[in-house]
This record gives sequence, C-alpha cells and structure tokens, in this order.
Amino acid sequence: MPTVGEYLTTWLEHLTADINTIHGYESIVRNHLIPHLGDVPLDKLRTSHLRAMFVAMEHRNAEIRSLKASPDPAVRRTVARVRPTGPVTRHHIRAVLRKAINDALADELIVGSNPAMLVKTPADRALPIVWEDERVERWRATGEVPGPVMVWTAEQVATFLDYVADHDQVIHPMLHLMAYRGLRRGETVGLRDTEVRLAKRELTINNQIAIMGHRTIQKPPKSRAGNRDIALDADTVRALTAYRALRATWRLVAGEAWPDTGLFFVRPDGQPWHPNAFSARFRLLARKAGMPPVRLHDLRHSAATIALDAGIDIKVVSEQLGHSTTTLTRDTYQSVTKQMHQDAADAVAAKIASRAHVRG
Repeated sequence: MPTVGEYLTTWLEHLTADINTIHGYESIVRNHLIPHLGDVPLDKLRTSHLRAMFVAMEHRNAEIRSLKASPDPAVRRTVARVRPTGPVTRHHIRAVLRKAINDALADELIVGSNPAMLVKTPADRALPIVWEDERVERWRATGEVPGPVMVWTAEQVATFLDYVADHDQVIHPMLHLMAYRGLRRGETVGLRDTEVRLAKRELTINNQIAIMGHRTIQKPPKSRAGNRDIALDADTVRALTAYRALRATWRLVAGEAWPDTGLFFVRPDGQPWHPNAFSARFRLLARKAGMPPVRLHDLRHSAATIALDAGIDIKVVSEQLGHSTTTLTRDTYQSVTKQMHQDAADAVAAKIASRAHVRG
C-alpha cells in the first residue's frame, strides 16, 4: 500500500485537467499535503490526521504573524516571503485531498469512506480591517497588527501615493491605478497597451500575468466577470498620460533594444514586471513611507472600501472589482462600509428625536 505522498505524486502524473488547475494542485500537494500527510499509509489515513494538519497550520500562522510584527528588521526578513495559510487556502487543501481520495476509492485502491469529506474547513475570507488612528497608534507602540487583511483609509492612501510620486515615478502610476480602481496585481502588470483608451477615460481588463512555478505566463482573467471595462477619473488619466510620456523617453533611449511586449506597464528597460517584484517594490516604499503594513493586494480592498463609504452602489463596485456576484462584495466589505452604517445610525436617531418632539 502506497503512502499518501506516493499516491498523490502518481495521481498528479495521471491527472487530466487544464494546466492552471494542475499547477494549483501540484502546489497544494507539494507545499501542504506531502509535508503534513506524506508518510501516512493511504489506507490508514484518518480524520485525526487532517485535523492535526490544520491545527499545525494555525500554529504556524500565529508564528508567522508574530515574526512579521517584530520591531526587529532582521526578524521580519526571515518571513518576508512567507504568507500564512488562510481559510481559503485551507479549503482548497481539503478539496484537493477529497478529490484525490475519491479517485482512489473509484479505482478500488482503497475501500471505506473519504476522511476529507468528514473534516470541515472554513472557506470564509478574512474580513478587511481599517487602519484607524487608534490602531495605527498601537501598532507604532507595539508592532501589533489587528488582522491578516488590513486596509488604509482614503487619507492614508493619499499620503502614500504622494510619497511614491516624489520617490518612485516608475511604479507610481501602477499603484495609483490599483488604489483608485481596485485592479488585481496580475491585472495591473498584465494590462495591455491596446486596452488603455485615455481619450475616452477607460481601459479594458482582459489579460493578466500569473506566476506558474518559477516562470510567469499571460492569460485571461479566470472568470467572465474578470473581463471588464474600467472607467477612469481625471486624476488617473493624468497619471497614466504622464506615465505614457515617461515610457516614450525610455523607449527612445533603448532604441532597437526595446522589446515589444504589448504591455502598458513595463520596467524602464521595456521588460514586463514580475508580479513578485512589483509586490517587493511596494513593500519597500510602504515601509520607507512609514505606513502601517498592508499587502499590495490590500490596495484593492482600500479602493472598494473607499468607494462603498462614498455611497457608490454595491453593484457598481462589484463590477469594478470583477466580482462574479454582489454577494462576494457584500460579504467581504460589510464590516468596513462605515459611512453607510453611520448614515443609518443618524437616520434612526433623527427619527427617534422627531417622535420625542411630537410627544413634547
């Protein structure tokens, strides 16, 4: 009888699916399932093994967050490229193992029940938490980060973008676009030059750069909702127009060495941005600017939060983000749409006060 690790390795070799699905399965098997369950005989795998795996992940998550919050830069660097295993990833881990074991049962390699069917994992996304002044003050004093998904306020976003505009003109327009319109990282670096129509104040998202192992590929967004048109405000048009002029000077200097990538955002030598390099540049700038820590992806959360607080209809925000349903938008951001809740509180108070006056 093979071990879980031996079976999963063979299972992947014979799996029929699209390349992106196979790559995702391989990553989960290599990084999570084999390290935790690889030595267990396949026919001896029990729910207790799975529960122990998820408990170990939670302990490791706590350790990672503690190290990332350390005031010592050397300690933070030890986990600079390490991310906690979030609820969605844990849900995917269980789903991959469930499919693999179902295939083993179908092939009569083992008999009995599928332990992955009996262990539940929360698929809930961590809800964004706003860096309010009081939280920032405590973070500066203790290094404490309130949660895994933190977002900047509109004022903090403006402060950060002003800093980047003064210190890094190369990356400023990319961060501006993400912060204002909520693009994903891969969509930003994969934005096609032909899909940016500044005269019409719009662009189209129909391409992204994704990481596949040690290389990158260009591919369409993963859902129909991800393929979308984005309206641009006047400030963003000015930022992108200035960037296009800057890019023209880079191309003039490079001459015939300039590569034809077809991308709007490129490095000064004309080469595409690697998504991880983009994230690393963002983290460095945020740290130098003295900003409370957020991930690059959290600029997208800030854009959504600011839009909802401004009273923009949730359907419009959902379409802007490329969400397949407004349910996802509502579930993700219901805890941070503060202005709507404030308006509701004021309306209730006004109603009660008016009734009190009537009685008086």
